[in-house]
Amino acid sequence: MLQPSTLKFLKDLKKNNNKPWFDSHRKEYEAAKNDFASFIQKLIDSFGKKDKTISHLKAKECMFRINRDVRFSKDKSPYKDNMGGYISRGGKKSPFAGYYFHCQPGRCFMGGGLWMPMPPELHKVRQEIDYNFADFKKITGAKKFKSIYGDLSRNAEYVLMRLPKGYEPDNPAADYLKMKSFVALATLKDTELTSKELVKKATAAFEALRPLVEFINESIS
Repeated sequence: MLQPSTLKFLKDLKKNNNKPWFDSHRKEYEAAKNDFASFIQKLIDSFGKKDKTISHLKAKECMFRINRDVRFSKDKSPYKDNMGGYISRGGKKSPFAGYYFHCQPGRCFMGGGLWMPMPPELHKVRQEIDYNFADFKKITGAKKFKSIYGDLSRNAEYVLMRLPKGYEPDNPAADYLKMKSFVALATLKDTELTSKELVKKATAAFEALRPLVEFINESIS
């Protein structure tokens, strides 16, 4: 579970996203950061019993910085109003598919997969889906997967308007071959973040996602 004070800090940061305020509330930030790190480590330790490829990880290897990269953004707010952890073999900078937890009051979610891979990896994943679509459909159609995620995210930024070159329009996997990201997401209520069942719930969600992560990673290994 996460502490209510962590959510409060993120809510306050959203209203006061500037360096002077942040500097004057650094103790609250450190407490929130440590709280989130503790949760991520508990999640790694719990799910690592099922997925040995991530069992060695430490929370600090998976957590993203609070500072925003504003060099190419119109929004010059210096800080993120969320905390995120990407649990993948090799840590947060790994090119492999993995599991993600996003803590942002009002917009919390968990899930994972492979987000915006580079062209060589993207080609390999599409090729694997094309060659083994029956296996892929079993994964995305599994009862546990569908009950938690429904399907892969079809956010407009993740999907091409047309099929990539080399694939015919009548390809049974066409809807998935258009994808540029292969991620599944499940939203969480703020009240669930402070529940004692949070680690258990997130572990179950990651376990339902594991066949997809393994399918993707086998294709790009």
